[in-house]
Amino acid sequence: MSTLRVTAELLTVHEHPNADALELAQVGLYRAVVAKGAYRSGDAAVYIPEQSVLPAGLIEELGLTGRLAGGEANRVKAVRLRGELSQGIVCRPQALADIDLAQAAADGTDFAELLSITKWSPPIPPTMSGDVERAPDLLPWVDIENIQRYPEIFEPGEPVVITEKLHGSACLLTYTVTDDGQGRVQVSSKGFGAKGLALTEDPRNLYWRAVLGHDVPAVAARLAEKLGASRVGIFGEVYGAGVQDLVYGANARSEALGYAVFDVSAEIDGQVRWLETTGLLEGELPLVPRLFEGLYDIDTVLELASGRETVSGRELHLREGVVIRSAAERYSPVVGGRAIAKAVSPAYLTRKGGTEYE
Repeated sequence: MSTLRVTAELLTVHEHPNADALELAQVGLYRAVVAKGAYRSGDAAVYIPEQSVLPAGLIEELGLTGRLAGGEANRVKAVRLRGELSQGIVCRPQALADIDLAQAAADGTDFAELLSITKWSPPIPPTMSGDVERAPDLLPWVDIENIQRYPEIFEPGEPVVITEKLHGSACLLTYTVTDDGQGRVQVSSKGFGAKGLALTEDPRNLYWRAVLGHDVPAVAARLAEKLGASRVGIFGEVYGAGVQDLVYGANARSEALGYAVFDVSAEIDGQVRWLETTGLLEGELPLVPRLFEGLYDIDTVLELASGRETVSGRELHLREGVVIRSAAERYSPVVGGRAIAKAVSPAYLTRKGGTEYE
């Protein structure tokens, strides 16, 4: 899940092909449906992204009462309006009436706190929860921004690797080399991991079942020895029936629980480094499908984000999306972190009856 920022943006306005009274306001590569004539290209307005939770007063002000997602009808979600995908909300809230939005856009001002907008946290089912303990040595996963929001993360023609994004639950394992050489294993979810917490070992817990079933601790120990690392992080996706609505032919309620690694990090000589997964773990652990290696092109990315999944080998259902990484690990000044991004399938965003657990 990406970070939440509610910012002022300069808009590019397009004609809506199927509605005379509507237009499309573009932010990055996102487009949000707006009333015709409300904005012109070059105008500044506030962009509220998907997964934002809005306060009741703002919902009423924007005329969105009863029209948003979630049990309390307060969450922003992608929708199709007259056939066009609308992602996020473009508006000019009354609370910001005295603010120069064009200057705020240039400054990158975040209005989330001022507008009382928060980030939606998915629920945690019992099988994904459990007793927790403090885990200061846990190697955390990172928030990944959407390439359509930040298209400048990669340069055209830059070598990249694109992998399939799976709809499951992220499983974090950290192996720490201890003084006695035995090693310590800590397992967590993305949500607990972000709080510096690990799940105590429990064979009933979804994440522990996955890592023990694939002997991930032993793989991490071998990797630590090979790399001369003091810590190794192995990040995988747990998936199947009982986890999310896209199941890939796996079943979390049985021994057919799905698990696939999407990233590896290691602390070597005091520095945490992100490593190339395939060369290190191919043949040792299941890996997420690699769909493309070549030169970055946004059209290729968006095309690969849609279609059918390749995990099961049977194309059982739609694809969630893709993850894009620089072929050579590097820092991105655009997001202030790793050069990594995601692109999500429009069909996934607008599917009916989908689940979005942590």
